[in-house]
Amino acid sequence: MKGSLLVREIVPFYGSLVILLGAALLFDAVLHLIDAVWIGRWLGIPGVLLILGSFGHSLRKRKIIRSGNPISYLRLHERMGWAGSLLVLVHAGIHFNALLAWLALIAMLINVASGLTGKYLLQRAQRWLREARAQMREAGAQSEEMELSLHWDSLVFDLVKQWRKVHLPIAFAFAVLAVAHIVAVFLFWNWR
Repeated sequence: MKGSLLVREIVPFYGSLVILLGAALLFDAVLHLIDAVWIGRWLGIPGVLLILGSFGHSLRKRKIIRSGNPISYLRLHERMGWAGSLLVLVHAGIHFNALLAWLALIAMLINVASGLTGKYLLQRAQRWLREARAQMREAGAQSEEMELSLHWDSLVFDLVKQWRKVHLPIAFAFAVLAVAHIVAVFLFWNWR
C-alpha cells in the first residue's frame, strides 16, 4: 500500500516540479551551448502570454466565458501555466541581475507549487471519497446511510476545495511582481 501511495500520489507531484526545473535548466544549457542565450531574453514574452491565456479557466469558472467544458479549461490552465512557467524560467536563466526579477520568479514558482498542491489535495480527497462510497456499497449500505456516514468526510473535501483562497492571492502577488518587472524593463532597458 505504501509503495502504491508513493507512486500514485507523491512521485507525480514532486516529479512535475522536478521536470519543470530540469527542463528549464536543460533548455537554458542548450541555449548557452549553441551561443544563443539572447533567445532566452525573448522567451519571457510568450511565457507571460501562455500564463495569461491560462486564466481562461478562471474566467470560465466565474461564467465570464460561458462556452466550453470547465474540465477542459482546467486542463488547458494546467498545461499553459506549466509551459509558460518553463519559458519564464528559461528567460530568467541562471543570471539574475535585479531584485524585482528574483521576486517575480520566486512568486511564480510558489504559485506553480501552490497549483500543484491544490491539484494533489483535490484529487486525493475525491479518490478517497469514491473509494469510501464503493466500500460502503459493497458492504450493503443504503444511500441515506452512506451520506450520513460520509457527511464529515464531504465537509473535509469542501474544506480542501477552499485551497483556492490561498492560491489566488499567490497568483495575484506573482501578477503584480511580473507587471512591475515588465514596467521596469521598459523604463530602464537600454533600447539602442
